[in-house]
Amino acid sequence: MSGENFEPKYANFLCFVVSVQTNKLISKRGGIGYSKSQKETHDLIKSLHKSGLGYRKIANYLNSKNIKTYTGKLWKGNNVHSILKRYTEREYRLSQKEEIAKPEISKFEVRWEKI
Repeated sequence: MSGENFEPKYANFLCFVVSVQTNKLISKRGGIGYSKSQKETHDLIKSLHKSGLGYRKIANYLNSKNIKTYTGKLWKGNNVHSILKRYTEREYRLSQKEEIAKPEISKFEVRWEKI
């Protein structure tokens, strides 16, 4: 081994994970709200759901009243579910808008890995 080029088969690696949350993706402009028709549609869906109708029946009701989705299509049960779910998620994100999250750093470890 004295005259040969020796290349190690293993090397040290410092391994860790950093997780960061940010609110910087939320628009600071005024266009973060729903339009009037979107808000009315959401409120109608929410009231129908609270009265005991399922997603498919709500979709059938909206289609019978000729109310279209945001993209101008007919309603399906999964569209109704998404409206209710996303509204709740969006309201939560907006409530967290001013919070500053601390970065989380995992435990450091040194590992020998094959290269």
